[in-house]
Amino acid sequence: MKSDIHPKMYNCKVFHNGEVVMEVGATVPELHVEVWSGSHPFFTGKRMFVDAAGRVEKFQRKFQGDYFKGKKKK
Repeated sequence: MKSDIHPKMYNCKVFHNGEVVMEVGATVPELHVEVWSGSHPFFTGKRMFVDAAGRVEKFQRKFQGDYFKGKKKK
């Protein structure tokens, strides 16, 4: 291996809801995740509410009214 070209590797702790769920090798010392396999409904078989509220409303607010009137097609 060439010296001084590789990133520093850490034993990275992965946090979910403030708890350490696993340790992996990574270039950062810690990661905070919202969803992981231990909490995802596909793997657990349980239903879970994932906060996605407001995305549609944000899109509608952004593109409402005269947003596309000033745009010219090329």
